[in-house]
Amino acid sequence: MQLAKVDTQPHRPATASRRFPVWIGRFDDAADRAAIDELAAWVERRYREDLRQRPSKHVYVRTLPAEIVEKVDRLRDSAVIRDAISRHFDADRVITPMKHTDELYMSHYNKDYGGDHGLYGKHYDGNLRFLPVGSVVRALIYVQSDATYKVVFEDSKVEKAFTAYEFGLLDFHRELHWVEGEYNPHDRQRILLKCNFLIAPRNASGLTRTLLGANTAVFYVVKAAMEYSKSPSNPPQFAVGLLCNFFRVLNNVHPFVPLAFVVLAIVAAGWGIHLLARW
Repeated sequence: MQLAKVDTQPHRPATASRRFPVWIGRFDDAADRAAIDELAAWVERRYREDLRQRPSKHVYVRTLPAEIVEKVDRLRDSAVIRDAISRHFDADRVITPMKHTDELYMSHYNKDYGGDHGLYGKHYDGNLRFLPVGSVVRALIYVQSDATYKVVFEDSKVEKAFTAYEFGLLDFHRELHWVEGEYNPHDRQRILLKCNFLIAPRNASGLTRTLLGANTAVFYVVKAAMEYSKSPSNPPQFAVGLLCNFFRVLNNVHPFVPLAFVVLAIVAAGWGIHLLARW
C-alpha cells in the first residue's frame, strides 16, 4: 500500500499539543478496494430514498449490520491509516480508536443555515484545541465520490478533491477547513466514513479516560444539535440551526469565546430573573 503524501509540514513527530498536519492517502490493496465497493453498493441500496433527499445524512457505524461494520473495521483498523497517524507522533503516544463516534456520512452540500450548514463553511470539527495534551485525528475515508467537491484545509495549506478509495487525515480540533462545490443531484453520490482516533501519552490511563469522556461529551452534544436542526422546517429547528452556526463562528475565533458567551448569557438571565423577583 502506498501513501500519497501532500502535507507541507516538516516530516517530524508531533507532540500531543501540536497540530497534526493533514495527510492524504489512498487504499491500493485489492481487498480493501473490494470492501469499499461493497460498502458503496450497500449504502446505495439501503439508503436509496435518503440519497434522493437534499439533507445530508449521518449514521453511527455502531448501528449498522455486523457484516457492514466488519467491512468498515477493515478500513479504519488498517495499517495504512494507523501508520500514517503514528509517524507524526512520538513513540510514547498511544492511538485509541473512538469507534463509538464513527459515522457513515452521505453529503449533499446543504447550505441552508440549518445544523449541517457549518460543515461546508469554515469550521473546526471540535472545540478542545486549548487542551495542553491529547490530540484527536479524524480519518475521512471516501467510499464513493467524484472530483466535484474540494476540501480546503486552511492550516495545513492543502486542497484536495477526493475521489473513491482515497482518505484524508486531519486534526479534529486544530484544522480549520471547509468544502467548496455545488450540489447537483445528478453527480455521483458523495459517501464517506468519518472515523476518529485519540492520541494520548502511554501509561496514562486516567488521562486517556478523561480525554475520551471530554471528547465524547462534546461530540454527542454538538451532533445532536446539528442533526435536530438540519434542513429546518419549524421555528425551534431554525433557532437551534442559527445557534449552531453562531457558535461555529465564535469557535473559529477561539474555543473560549463560545464558552464565555454561554457564561455571560447565564449571568444575564440570572440577573434578569433577580430584577423581576425584586419587582
